[in-house]
Amino acid sequence: MTPATHHSPGTPAPPARVLLLGFGAIGRHVATLLAPDREAGLLRMCAAERDVSAHRERAVPGVELSTTGTDTDCPTWDEALAATDLVVECAGVEPAGEYGPGVVAAGIDLVLTSVGALADPGTARRLLAGPGRLWVTNGAIGGFDVLGAAADSGGLDAVRIRTSKLPTSLLRPWMTETEKAELRALRPGDEPVTVFSGGPAEAIERFPANVNVAVGLAWATRGRTQPGGDGAGDGAGVGPQAGGAGEAELLQRSLDRVRVELVADPDAGRSRHAILATGDAGRFELTFESAPSPENPRTSGLTALSVTRTVREALNLT
Repeated sequence: MTPATHHSPGTPAPPARVLLLGFGAIGRHVATLLAPDREAGLLRMCAAERDVSAHRERAVPGVELSTTGTDTDCPTWDEALAATDLVVECAGVEPAGEYGPGVVAAGIDLVLTSVGALADPGTARRLLAGPGRLWVTNGAIGGFDVLGAAADSGGLDAVRIRTSKLPTSLLRPWMTETEKAELRALRPGDEPVTVFSGGPAEAIERFPANVNVAVGLAWATRGRTQPGGDGAGDGAGVGPQAGGAGEAELLQRSLDRVRVELVADPDAGRSRHAILATGDAGRFELTFESAPSPENPRTSGLTALSVTRTVREALNLT
């Protein structure tokens, strides 16, 4: 993170400068949740979008807009980045991989919402290389303190996450017409159908909008780097990480261990994430059903809450 400007004792610290990468449903929700902090003079906020003109009508008071595209009537991405203390990625896996490494390479902290970007080994290494710190959010699930403690001791042998959603939310362009028709035909009372079973990396490729939580779970249960190793891991879940190769290797092994199941359930009122982790440390079962985002009913409202909490922690506002 950019070092804070020195100020005289008794003089209020200048507001932290936060740059949102992406101003869709999650970004706008985060900006709204952080309104009290802006109004208290604790932070200033700018949001970067490729097409700024398409977002002006949905602007949030107190949030300046900048562009990653070709708009000429607002600051560019590079200009906004040069004037920020913390970048908060809310744009998706692809933009996270495109812009995130440059943020941490510039020595600026990055809050990562699209945790699925870590499924790509090269992207993970660059995001963890520093000198800026990477803050990995929990997203729509939690319990990472317990799972992380078990993983740190080497006490987990198997980790699975089963995500159940309404059938239509799992439709993908690559599916055959027969597969699409089978999902559309499911009615309340019908048996749920498993549409995917495999690892997080493949799940992210096939269902990019639905399995950030699986990669987040792999991150949380990666364990610790050993004393004298390359990494600087300090436990699982949310927190600053700049462990380089050591952390990336731990994550890759964890990605290989985690199993993902995506289930089309016509009776799923809300998205449901069921985690099962077992090993010498015990058997752990956690289930999460969160309300949808007020900005977009297809997105978990808990995601923006998790991001907001991480932002306050990164800026020492908690």
